[in-house]
Amino acid sequence: MTDHSLLSFNPTKHSDTKTHKATEWQGKKTIQVNDHPLPLLTDPSDVLLRVTSTAICGSDLHLYLNAMPGMKKGDVLGHEFMGVVEEVGSNVTKFQKGDRAVASFELGCGKCVFCHHEQYSSCDTTNPSTAQGELYGDRTAGFHGYSHLTGGFDGGQAEYARVPFGDLNLIKVPSDMDDNKVLFLSDILATGWHATELGNVHDGDSVAIWGCGPVGILAAQCAHIRGAQRIIMIDNQQYRLDFAKEKMPYLELLNFDNTKDVVQSLKDMVPHGPDVCIEAVGFHYATSIKDKIQMALMLETDPALMLNQMIMACKKRGRLSIVGVYAATVNGLNIGAFMEKGLSMAAGQTPVQAYWFKLLDLIKEGKLTPEMVITHQLPLTEAAHGYKIFNEKTDNCVKVVLKPGLKAAA
Repeated sequence: MTDHSLLSFNPTKHSDTKTHKATEWQGKKTIQVNDHPLPLLTDPSDVLLRVTSTAICGSDLHLYLNAMPGMKKGDVLGHEFMGVVEEVGSNVTKFQKGDRAVASFELGCGKCVFCHHEQYSSCDTTNPSTAQGELYGDRTAGFHGYSHLTGGFDGGQAEYARVPFGDLNLIKVPSDMDDNKVLFLSDILATGWHATELGNVHDGDSVAIWGCGPVGILAAQCAHIRGAQRIIMIDNQQYRLDFAKEKMPYLELLNFDNTKDVVQSLKDMVPHGPDVCIEAVGFHYATSIKDKIQMALMLETDPALMLNQMIMACKKRGRLSIVGVYAATVNGLNIGAFMEKGLSMAAGQTPVQAYWFKLLDLIKEGKLTPEMVITHQLPLTEAAHGYKIFNEKTDNCVKVVLKPGLKAAA
């Protein structure tokens, strides 16, 4: 196991007397906004944030459906959030009370070898869990609000949130920029960019993106500004495809419910297949009977169908990029086709802090418009409803933002 001797922070301390409203996981498809003990500054590098906006991420649905191990009743959810600095620890130098800031979903320490190489999502310090090491041979960084596999940190779907190593894990944003324009620096915009980095998207590329959710849509916009010539969105929710096309008319669409063979359809559209294939879906969307049976019997945790479609569709010597969350094992992966076609594959959690200054500049220039994915803005107290419509893909839901300061409709 890795030596985590740099570990220099403690589990979050909470007030014995004060509470705040927080979104708690209470079991499969059971979300409650309850009075939760208020988080306190715990270490000198901490920042306490009063949350002004927070979002439900597609990866939160893995927790909602109890598909990700390591959840406990009462865990506070949410890893996409921003707000106003309420209090800072004695070692914090870049922030002061009243600053507006966006929090990274993952937590770097700034000191370990991975952080020195800007690989913050692989930080060797911030995740005290031992279970991940047993699953993966090592552990990721700690994440806000994303199970005890990633440290058991309170999330930001709440009125307040503690941010460890605040100087690194927060970015200051201008006072004149609306929350919705900068909120997604926390995860999905950075992850969309990361997908194009992993796929080395550049001028003239053809790019196919599996998953027309918020990450897929933002990956498409990132691919466009990086010079991709053709961008094909693949999904079976026509309303999401139409939504993306309305925002970005240059997109081409493929509804996989309307074709018998996704691979052949892609090759009909792009001779030899796309240069880059991006997976922006994740593991719990099994569609084949074979995968559903194997997952139910715990013979595998993740389906192979989309990965195999990418391998078969991608142009020879092409690049595969995986940013959808996978849990552990998959059966039936066509490793032979991957090898014989000379493909490359890259994957991983996003090192948000490596990208967000560049992305903030692109937002200021109007080249990136991440707020375009928002379809629903709800009071924090309606988080359960937000999870339900996002998971069930009802009410034309694409992205839900929760506002602690917003009052519920009478």
